[in-house]
Parts: sequence; C-alpha cells; structure tokens
Amino acid sequence: MASRAPVDDVGSANNGMLKHRNITVERLEKYVQSGQFDDVNMRTFLWSKKRADAVKLSVYAVPDLKRIPFEEAMKGTFVETRVGEMFGPSWATFWFKVTATIPADWDGDEVLLLFDPDCEGMVWSTDGHPLQGLTGEGGGARHVDYRLTKTAKAGEVFELFIETACNGLFGNAGGGIFPPSPNNYYRLKTAELAVQNKLGHHVWYDFEILLGMVKELPWDSQAGCDALYTANKIVNILRHDQPETLVEAHKVARQFFAARSNMGMVDHEIIAVGNCHIDTAWLWPFDETKRKAARSFATQITLADEFPDYKFTHSQAQQWEWVEGLYPSLFERIKEKVKNGQFAPVGGTWVEMDCNMPSGEALCRQFLYGQRFFESRFGQRCKVFWLPDTFGYSAQLPQIVHLSGLKYFFTQKLSWNNINRFPNTTFMWTGLDGTSVLTHFSPADTYGAQVTVRDVAYSVRNNKDKEYTNRSLLCYGNGDGGGGPLKAMIERLNRLKSVEGLPAKVRFGSANEFFEELEATSRDLVSWKGELYFELHRGTYTSQARNKRYNRKSEYLLREVEFLSSLACLTPHSGGSKYVNPKAELDRLWKLVLLNQFHDVLPGSSIEMVYSDAIKFYEDVEKTGNKLRQDALDHLQKALFSATGKSAISILNTTSWPIRQGVIELNAGAAGSLQQAADGKALVMIDNVPSMSLAYVNPGNQFAGFVPVTVTEAVYETTSDVVDPDYEKIEKVYEIINAYVVVRIDQNGRLISIFDRKEQRECIAPGKRANVFRLYEDIPLYWDAWDVEVYHLEKGWNAGIGVITIEEAGPVRVVLKVVHAITKNSTVEQRIILTAASSRIDFDTTVKWDENRVFLKVEFPLNVLCDYATYESQFGYIQRPTHYNNSWDMARFEVCGHKYADLSEAGYGVAIINDSKYGYACRGNVMRLSLLRSAKAPDLHADIGTHTFKYAIYPHKHSFLESDVVREAYQFNVSPIAHPSLVSFDTMKGIEFFSLDKTNVVVDTVKVAEDPRSKEDLTDIVIRLYEAYGGRGTLHLKTPFFAVEEANFCNVLEDIEAPVEHGADGALLVPFKPFKVISLRLLVRKL
Repeated sequence: MASRAPVDDVGSANNGMLKHRNITVERLEKYVQSGQFDDVNMRTFLWSKKRADAVKLSVYAVPDLKRIPFEEAMKGTFVETRVGEMFGPSWATFWFKVTATIPADWDGDEVLLLFDPDCEGMVWSTDGHPLQGLTGEGGGARHVDYRLTKTAKAGEVFELFIETACNGLFGNAGGGIFPPSPNNYYRLKTAELAVQNKLGHHVWYDFEILLGMVKELPWDSQAGCDALYTANKIVNILRHDQPETLVEAHKVARQFFAARSNMGMVDHEIIAVGNCHIDTAWLWPFDETKRKAARSFATQITLADEFPDYKFTHSQAQQWEWVEGLYPSLFERIKEKVKNGQFAPVGGTWVEMDCNMPSGEALCRQFLYGQRFFESRFGQRCKVFWLPDTFGYSAQLPQIVHLSGLKYFFTQKLSWNNINRFPNTTFMWTGLDGTSVLTHFSPADTYGAQVTVRDVAYSVRNNKDKEYTNRSLLCYGNGDGGGGPLKAMIERLNRLKSVEGLPAKVRFGSANEFFEELEATSRDLVSWKGELYFELHRGTYTSQARNKRYNRKSEYLLREVEFLSSLACLTPHSGGSKYVNPKAELDRLWKLVLLNQFHDVLPGSSIEMVYSDAIKFYEDVEKTGNKLRQDALDHLQKALFSATGKSAISILNTTSWPIRQGVIELNAGAAGSLQQAADGKALVMIDNVPSMSLAYVNPGNQFAGFVPVTVTEAVYETTSDVVDPDYEKIEKVYEIINAYVVVRIDQNGRLISIFDRKEQRECIAPGKRANVFRLYEDIPLYWDAWDVEVYHLEKGWNAGIGVITIEEAGPVRVVLKVVHAITKNSTVEQRIILTAASSRIDFDTTVKWDENRVFLKVEFPLNVLCDYATYESQFGYIQRPTHYNNSWDMARFEVCGHKYADLSEAGYGVAIINDSKYGYACRGNVMRLSLLRSAKAPDLHADIGTHTFKYAIYPHKHSFLESDVVREAYQFNVSPIAHPSLVSFDTMKGIEFFSLDKTNVVVDTVKVAEDPRSKEDLTDIVIRLYEAYGGRGTLHLKTPFFAVEEANFCNVLEDIEAPVEHGADGALLVPFKPFKVISLRLLVRKL
C-alpha cells in the first residue's frame, strides 16, 4: 500500500494547478492583494518592526490658505497633535514637527518614517532643506516612507518637519474631473517608525514579475507556464507566521530568474526612461505646481542616490525655474544629478504647451526661452521635443523643432483617439514645409507606465513598426499630479532587464540615448505628412473663451511692443537720450503668456482657481504691455516728429502689407472728419499707407473716387429665394451698399444676401440666411470642458431672433445694432458694420452668457462649392475636407483654425475672419464659427459672464491661393496705430521702415536680439518672416530708414548662420520656399 505524501511536499502529485489554471491565477492575485486576506498573505512579510509610540507630533496651521516658505513656518506656533486628527479645508497647508526616537532594540537597523497625511507632503530638514516628497491616498502613487537612517543607534533622536498640502495628487475633485470641493479634510493616517523586511520585499518584487508573466504571456508559452508553477510554489512555501519560509521562497524565485537570465538574441529592446509629468496647472492652481515640482524632484534625487543606473528626465523649463527660485538648495542637488547624467532636461520648451492655438511666434518663444534656460543652467540644449499630453500637434512643429536645435519628437497622446487608430509608432513626421523629424509614440500608450510585465508585453505587441525597428521607449513614473517613479518600479525594472521568455529586453536609459540608437538602427521608416490631429478634446478650441481672447490680444500686443521698441532703439531723439530696450519686462511678460499656453490652461480644461490666476497674468500683460508700447511711441514721437508745419494724424502700420483703404476711430483731434460714430468718436478714412511705415493723413481725408456707404430700410417683397421653414418670416429688409457689395439683412439681423458688385455674383446660398446663431446640446461622453462629440451636430436649433435698429447711416460707415434674446438666460448684442473701404462685413459682438452644456455657433451657408476648407494655422494653413467620406474625414467634424477659414472655388471665395476664436465646423457649403461653450467641469462657472469678440465675412475675388485673405485677416487683428493727438509736421512725407516686394511673405516679428552684439551706434535686431501661401521665390527686403551693416540668417535661438546676400539696389535677397520660416539677424544703423 502506497504511503500518503506529506502535506508540506510542495512538489506533491496532489498539486492540481495545471487542471485549474484560472483558479490558481486568482489565488496568486489574492496572495498580494490589499484588504481581504492581507493579514495572512504576502503583505505580512513586508515589515519586521513598527512603532507608533516612537514618534511625537506637533503642528502649525498656516492661516488663510497661504503657502509659506520654511523660514516663515518656523515662526509659527506648533501645537501637539496625533494620528487620526483631521486637517483642512481644501488647499490649506500644515507644518508638522516630527520627533522620532530609535527604540532600544532597533540598534543597527535601517529605519524608515512612515507618514501618511492622506494628501501630499514634503519632508524638510531642521535647517530648511527639502529632502523628499510624500504622497498619501491609496493606489500606485502612494509613497509615504522616508528613510531616517541606514544604521540606527538605539535612543538616537531625529527631528524633521513635514509640510502637508490639503490636496491629493489630483487636487480636490474626489478622484474625478469635477469642480474641486472647498471643504475637503484629510485624516492623518500614519506616523510611525518601521523596519523593512528586506527579504520579504525581494520576494514580493520577484512575485510581481512572476505573476505578470503568468497573466501577460500566452497561456501555453513555456515561460508563462514555468512562471505559474514557480509563483504557485512560492505561495505553497510561505507561511505568514513563519518568516523563515522567506529564505526558501526567495531561493525558488532566484532559481527561476537565474535559469532565464540568458536571452540570447534580443528580438526587441525597450529603453525605460523615468519621468514625472506634472501639469503646470490643471485640477490645482499654479502655486501648488511649484510645490509639486519640488516634491517630485526631491524624491527623484533620493532614488538617484540609491540606484546609480537610474535615469530621470523632466521637461518644462518653467518648473525648473520655479524650483531654482523657491528651493535653491534643492536646485543645487539637481545640478549635480544633471552633471553626472542621472537627470536630463528634455523638451526644450518653457512649458508643455498647447500646439493648436498659440501663434507661430509663440511656439518659437516656447523653444527660445526653454532652450536658453537649460543651456544657461546646465550647459546643454535639449535634443528631444517631449510633449506627451497635448491635444494635437501643428503641422509646422517639425520645422520649428528643427529651427530650435532639436532633432527628435516624442508623444503618446494620439493613442487616445476615439475614432481612428493612428497607424504608426516610429516614423518621420513631415511638416508643412517638408522638414522631417524622427518621431516615436510610446507603444505603451502612456507616459505613466508602472514597469510591469504588461507594460513590456503591450509595448511590443502594440508597436506598429517592428518591421523597421526593434526598439521602443517606455516612460514610467506617476504623472499628471507629479511624483514620478517609485522604488518599486526600479526594483521591477532591475528584474525585467533580461528574462528569457519575455518579448523584450529592458534597460535603463535616457530619451537622448533612445533616439540616437533609434536613428542609427532603424530602417526605411514611413512618413506622415501634415498635422497630427487629435481625435478627442475638440471642445478645447472653444472652452474658456475669455482666456483665448486674452491669448490672441497678448500675442499681438507683445508683437507691437517689440516692433516699436526696435524702432525706438534706432532713433535717438534730438535731446540725445537713448531708448533702452525693456528686455527684462518683455521677458517677464512673454513668460506669463507662455505659461498660460500650457496644455490644460489655454485649452480651457482647468479648474476655476487656475483661470482666476491666468486672468490676472493677462491683465498684467495688458497693463504693462500697453505702458511699454506707449513708452516706445512717446520716444518715436520725440525722435521723428517736428513741432512746426500743418496738423495731421500719424498712422503707424506695423503689418507686412499696405493699407489700401481703411477707416479708423479717434477719440479726439479729428476736426473735419466726414462722420462721427454713435459714441462720439471721429471716423477717419485712411488709404495708401505703405507696409511697416509711418504715414500722415488729414482728418477729412477721402479715398480717391470715394463712394459713400448707404443704408435703406424697406418692406420685404416676397420672393421664392428664402424658403427655409426654420426661419422667421421676413417682413423688413435693410440694404447696405458701398462700392463693392450690396448687403441685405432681415429685420432680425440675419444676412439674406451679399452681392459682389464687381464680380456680379451672390455669396449666400440660395434660400438660406447667414450670420445665424445656432445652439447645440453639448453633452460629451465624459470629458466635459474637453470634448464635443460628433452627435452634437444632430441636435441643434436656432437661437432666439434679434431686433434691429440703425445706429450709424454713413457716409463712412453703416452700423446696424441687433439685440438677440437667444435664450431666456442669454443675450447677444451685435453691431453689423460695413464701411466705405471694403467688401468685408464685420460683426462686433457682445454676449451675456448663462447656459448649461449648450454650444453657441454662428453659421454661414455659402454659395461656394469645394471639397475642402482652408484654415490658418501657425505660419501657414491646413486644408481639411468638407465631407465625411470616411472615418478620418468625419473625425475632423470640429477643427482648429486661427484668424481665418476660407471656402473657395475657382475664381472666387468667401472667408470667415475672427479676432479671438479658434473652433470651426465646416461641412458642405456651411461654415460654422464656434463661439461659446458652457461646460460644468472642472470649472463649474466656465464661460458664464459677458464676452466681447469680433468676426467678419470677407468675399473675395480669386481662389484662396490667389486671394488676399491672409492680409485681410492679419489686418483685422492688427489695426494701424493712430496717434491720439494732433501733431504738427514740416512735411506730409511718411517714413517707410521696411518694404517687401512679395505679398505672400509675412514679417511676423521684429525684435532686439536676445544677446545683442555690442557695437557703437548699431542695433542688433531679429526679423522673422514666413511664406504664407505655399510659394517660392526671392524676397527683396529693403530698409529705407536704416543702413544694414551686417545681415545673417539665424535660427529660432538666434544663432548666427550664413550671410544674407545684397542686391544691386541694396535690398536683402531672401530666398524662400513654401511655408518656410526665416529668421534674419541684422546689425543696423539709422540713416
């Protein structure tokens, strides 16, 4: 009779594992879970000693939700406290004084302080040095241990301080994207000393890898089966009440990994990069990000000290600068880690910006300020453009990246697409101008990987370009709210380095190392041309409209300040005083604008507190920028204007095109003008103002062949033209006529007709009305402020109709005032404007808005047929289909554009122009401009209030490529500067500062160089131009007011490159190709 096998024989024939695989796998999962059974599973082996009575606590509550420096906190009154007490409310700060005494029987142990405030915290030394960040709460981001000493001495006393912030990793929204609660309180859960069971932790990390292999490898793979057997064997060996069983369990695990340590030929290689994505503002305010950055950096330095192979990367120069200014001792430690190669700046930009809405120049400034910071602090420029979380990528980025000294691009965001799956992982991304940049999308589809077997297996399985390369990048570390990698991730990575049976070999590395190896080893990579459109978060083109308006206005205000400052530097006035370029203030203002272009601020997806700060920043830019602008104008006035002669009005045109005809408003000093506006301002006609020049006009100036603009009111004669049953019956029509168009408007402010008198054609679709306000139900699937879904276009209705009155009746300008009660809560007051100068009809609009998840758009059905519409983007345009032929076309039902969108056919077209909007929805012949949304999360009051903005409809001869739409849109946003008072001049001759002979080349920027060369009586300026239509040629750029002593091409960083050739007439000869961005660096002297 056979004897029974002993019950402790783990190799027993009674082991039924292979017959019940799913049950066994679940058994393994339960053996490491928290909660149920954690008093008898592997968690019992993690700690060998704990003592709460060895820790004494006192606390100082900082008043008024202030965030204060260490020195100020030390002046506070600390009172005794204990574990279990509640601290709050939301956003409050508490400073804990911790006194820990090593117990007598802990001599020689490595002792940790476990401190869990259920929120975020920073450990400080008693002399004011930040040591390490802490993250309470649950989940994989939890990190509440701080090592007091490697080798304890019995009775030794440690003192330190812990600054806690009453917010979680994701603010105070309770784990979602909802508006933060103002009354969250956090319970101090733990404050105790502890000694790790190091062998227990080793077995734990081994077991995590084994379990991962079981779950992620094919069920019938030998490696997966061996891992299942080994993990189950470890469970059978361990007994929670017998710590000595860890020795045998560890031996079994080590045997498994030793047997599989030789992978032989590596099919795939993954370089793992530690990173810490910190949203510069999102569900928390900017000021909390400053502390998040410090907490995260301090934690990563601790890890780098412990693991010499560990490498960490971080982007966003703004966050580095915050740490430098607020935590100088921490920054010195950071510099040491950069020097030894463990920390690597990446990205090259000031913040991780939105890439849809900032202007081309603003994108350049992101790189200019970012690269200059990293180079000045660490002696290096970034090579990798790192932007893992932005909501789409402009088609001009490859060129701007190249011009900013970077070679590579990394993201993963398009993995979030909700309609189409992006087809590539590693490819050459080719921009508008043909510049290509080596691009990699992490196939793990995250920048917050946890370094698990799943991360490895999925990275290989999801890599779509394994035919061309066998390398992938894995970005690991807790992100969004900061924190970064944890020790457990590095332990897992060390075990995953080389395990036979896994689909890839994994190793530590940097982003630079990854891309350099990728560039050297990849082959025949495919190319993707044009924008990287993100098929999600389309509502961000419209949310937080006030913020977006400030963005556009700030960009152009700083453009004017720099242009005028450059001129002022070149023009010492008769008193001999020299104008000094206000570089420090310009830098400060630009950094505020760039900060507000962060990818959760400008898009409108942050909490209300963020926008309170952002508006203050913009108000600072507006106030200070206008003062700097006036200072430069005052200097120019003294330098250029004489005090004798006849009176005139000075007109400064800062754009690249002449002003053929226009109408300006003056508050005073325009006696003799042909018309006064309804508000009392004088309307003055200007014409033939050269590009980038100062000209003078008389208040009573008239255009050559001036034709007054007129308006008449009449009873509408019924025709069959307007038949749409959705519209109110037309009873009255207002007809406005100038030299270019006849505009007919119904009694409710809707366009019935725009008839081009010169081209003899109608612009509005037959039977339709334009300038129609439409409301759409705007309930996305989840991401409230972020998303508008395709189905919103199925559920729309006409807004309430308006009542019209004539406010101005010519001869220079006609204004019709229309008041719409669009809903019971919201109104639109609009002025429809046609001047004698143009065919452009302007709509000056004020909206009082109080809605709940409703989207307001204005639509224009046009008498134009084209399969695509043309939208301005940075330094060029994008053409997108007006049909939904396939899923890729349909996905672009809402798109981003800047100052214009155009629908043209051969010989004719119509453009919609705006001064502060970015969202468009064009289908068929209907162009829609997105005006306002009313999301309720994460800002409960988003967009509620009063909004002012302008848009226009501009009919034009020729198709878009032969049109002047770029000029019209630019000058709609950049008005000529009319001097506010009468000035006397010796002559009426103007001053032309720059002249261009090509209308498709735009001078976007004129500025003093960042590091101007010091040469007597010379000014070092930078001019940035771009080709706007897709043409090529040679620009003749003249500087009639200045002598150019030296001219060179340069890049965005203003590094001097090849010399610029001069023509026989002294003009600078600047070759250009389609959509090229060209920077010139000139040493100039006033003639």
